[in-house]
Amino acid sequence: MRFIPTRLHAPLDYVVGAALIAAPWIFRFSEHTAATVIPVVLGIGLIAYSLFTDYELGAWRLFPMSVHNLYDIGAGAFLAASPWIFGFADETANVWVPHLVVGIAAVGLGLTTKQKGGYGYRRSGADTPTTATG
Repeated sequence: MRFIPTRLHAPLDYVVGAALIAAPWIFRFSEHTAATVIPVVLGIGLIAYSLFTDYELGAWRLFPMSVHNLYDIGAGAFLAASPWIFGFADETANVWVPHLVVGIAAVGLGLTTKQKGGYGYRRSGADTPTTATG
């Protein structure tokens, strides 16, 4: 069941993207190469594909929310599994738990967010239909 509005999902994308980029330094695991590279690359990717998503905070709106949700599910699954794929699951919890938790949350968000943007934010009339008068 999809119940999360894109109006909520859109700002989360940018916040989570920035948090993923900063996570290796926030959680003090930047000395672990794979554990660092994965969230940084996925965070940059999340911000990038959010800019091209057809929803409230998409800058160019080139692809639909349904595709964005699929990216979230795939990236989240990869992030959650990455400690085992790349061999850092045996490190201390501060290294692998953020990958697992954020990955599972991304999958959940991708599965429960509505497939169409509501365009609840006003952007200089860009989403306001125009009508001919006269």
